[in-house]
Amino acid sequence: MALYTGSATATGGRNGHVDSSDGLISHDLSIPKEMGGPGKAGATNPEQLFAAGYAACFGSAVDAVGRQKKLDTTGATVTCDVGIDKVEGGFQLSAKLKVKLPALEKAQAQELVEAAHQMCPYSKATRGNIDVALEVV
Repeated sequence: MALYTGSATATGGRNGHVDSSDGLISHDLSIPKEMGGPGKAGATNPEQLFAAGYAACFGSAVDAVGRQKKLDTTGATVTCDVGIDKVEGGFQLSAKLKVKLPALEKAQAQELVEAAHQMCPYSKATRGNIDVALEVV
């Protein structure tokens, strides 16, 4: 049984609008110009929304692993880039997680990021489905 369920409703597809059930998210959507859409000012898209969720969740996994391993994650940031590529039969997503851990040496940071990738629910959901690259910056 789910501990929490987030809910959002989209109308009008990629050029429509999305609202969360609690009203905290209410955004117009627009296909980016890079994909041949209008790229409306002030509008977001599904890739940005997914990137935001994945970055936040992965950041929590980084903090949790850091606590387990007694490593300093002070100042940690996670940037998630979500790409959409045209492939045979349609489109496919890819993701790149860029993690900054200023208090750790690169080798320690890399080990922590790899462990977080095993823990993060978004990483588990995407594993084997889309390419996810990890980068310690």
